[in-house]
Amino acid sequence: MTPLDELYLGMQGMAGVFGALFGSFLNVCIVRMPEDRSVAWPGSACPHCGAGVRPYDNVPVFAWFWLRGRCRDCRTPFSALYPTIEAMFALLCVLLFRRIIPDVADVDKAHLVALVWYGWLLFALVGLTFIDLRHKIIPDAFSIYSVPVGVAGAALCTHLGFPYAPTWQQSVVGAATGGLGLYTLMALYRLVRKREGMGLGDAKLLALLGSYFAAIPALLFIVIAASVLGSIVGVATLLWRRGTLQLAMPFGPFLAVGAVVWLFFGDDVVVRWTGFG
Repeated sequence: MTPLDELYLGMQGMAGVFGALFGSFLNVCIVRMPEDRSVAWPGSACPHCGAGVRPYDNVPVFAWFWLRGRCRDCRTPFSALYPTIEAMFALLCVLLFRRIIPDVADVDKAHLVALVWYGWLLFALVGLTFIDLRHKIIPDAFSIYSVPVGVAGAALCTHLGFPYAPTWQQSVVGAATGGLGLYTLMALYRLVRKREGMGLGDAKLLALLGSYFAAIPALLFIVIAASVLGSIVGVATLLWRRGTLQLAMPFGPFLAVGAVVWLFFGDDVVVRWTGFG
């Protein structure tokens, strides 16, 4: 292994470390944002006894295991979802690093800015997925309020010469197409069926995705992939429950999965499948 190979491997490791750290903060966001609580203050504490988490017990992933999944003070169990989210986001950050910076020669300002830009998108998608699954809401901070980040990031990345980002004009059109397009479909569904089909949060999320990926073919693929995946999960769940319960599944997580697939494979296999490119 050459020194450059070792450097590249070390940078991947750092991406994983930062991913685990931000995954720990993501857990805070997932718990507090639906309750309109500050994600910055106070520090993490046991929800049962209120004891603050000590700094040496706040190491992502590993702390849960050496505490055996329990509060150090009252021994109340902590959910295994905490280390799972931290490890998952760490892995996603490593994969994102390899996707955006495939070679050590690509380590420059344009690719590093793109890495941070897409990193925020992954952060938002993971956070909204778990919030939407539990609370059936998509926080505006992870959707419509992040659209300016998408547009500004597209403008900066194209200015610096990152080849895969849309122009800021394409980003604006993508955001408008995603948000207004889905909102129009929702309005038509409500007019015909006399009930809600999807929430407004889904339209806001699609606006964010449009700001990152532009309109066509990305949004088309994301919506189709989300619909297919949602149908598969819905049918499987109905069969498992023997069709006795009416399902009310949030659509946001499926849009998030479709967006992640597009992010990692959009200009490769997916482009060939859709016939665009």
